[in-house]
Amino acid sequence: MSSTAPRYDLLCIGNAIVDVLATVSAETLAEFGAAPGSMTLIDAPTMARIEECIRVEQVAGGGSAANSAVVAARMGTKTAYLGKVAADKAGDEFTADMKAQGIAFPSAPLSGNENIPTARCIVLITPDGQRTMFTYLGACVEFTPEDVVAKVVAESAITYLEGYLFDRPQAQEAFYHAARLAHEAGRKVALTLSDAFCIQRHQAAFRSFVAESVDILFANEGEILALYETEHLDEALKALSGDVALGVVTRGEKGAVVQAGETRHEVPTKPVKVVDTTGAGDAFAAGFLAGYSRKRPLVECATLGNEAAGHVITRLGGRPDAGFSLKV
Repeated sequence: MSSTAPRYDLLCIGNAIVDVLATVSAETLAEFGAAPGSMTLIDAPTMARIEECIRVEQVAGGGSAANSAVVAARMGTKTAYLGKVAADKAGDEFTADMKAQGIAFPSAPLSGNENIPTARCIVLITPDGQRTMFTYLGACVEFTPEDVVAKVVAESAITYLEGYLFDRPQAQEAFYHAARLAHEAGRKVALTLSDAFCIQRHQAAFRSFVAESVDILFANEGEILALYETEHLDEALKALSGDVALGVVTRGEKGAVVQAGETRHEVPTKPVKVVDTTGAGDAFAAGFLAGYSRKRPLVECATLGNEAAGHVITRLGGRPDAGFSLKV
């Protein structure tokens, strides 16, 4: 148990990705063969083919945990980030962007393989605001236990892990390593499940990690149902309460459900005009943890999460605009 005050309120660990955003029709999306709202892993030729068929509207730093880090930092949270980029132009731009946001980013770029570029995620947004992602993982999946900076984990009140990173065995090892370091230092571990399809690929591994290593779990309704292999939210929440001290499930326009032991809070959200749902869950988790790190009541934390998400989904892209301000 650490007797020292944390240097950082929040450490986010995840896939360091550059986002490429475009709006498309539902018909165009269907041509690419992905389920609306899903995340599909692709190779370099597929990435090139999709980019030839769309009109790119925005290129920006992205990645789920990185988006959360940016929102939290903008809310005054002392934030650090770990993720793998290549030693290329995109990696340099990603690094500079994180540091410009006031986020500590001590990760070393990938070395020894110049053929692996920084990751890219093509985000296709349909008229209903739904985002469907095609991700070329590149350098970000080279994240290993050696990339977990022990000193930063020990100095962070909460280490927040991105479920998208869970696809590779070495990344799963990195998750366990980070969680072990955090708990040895008396800190907390949070996990966002990220994607129902990713959960289905690694359902048993996710269940084990959640039960053994996670204090705070974030998920949307589809993800939590996939984790506990049920069609009923109440059943999933009851199972969740047996695995983690605190679970938070987002439900879109229905708001969020906070499960703390046997206590359940349903927290509504205000309606907004949806432009793009990219980063909604990332912003919610950031807002919630910004409040949690300041010891705000759980309902207030969820309200902050709803407000942060509500801001992000009214614009294109997964991060808030320059005018974003949300007092904790």
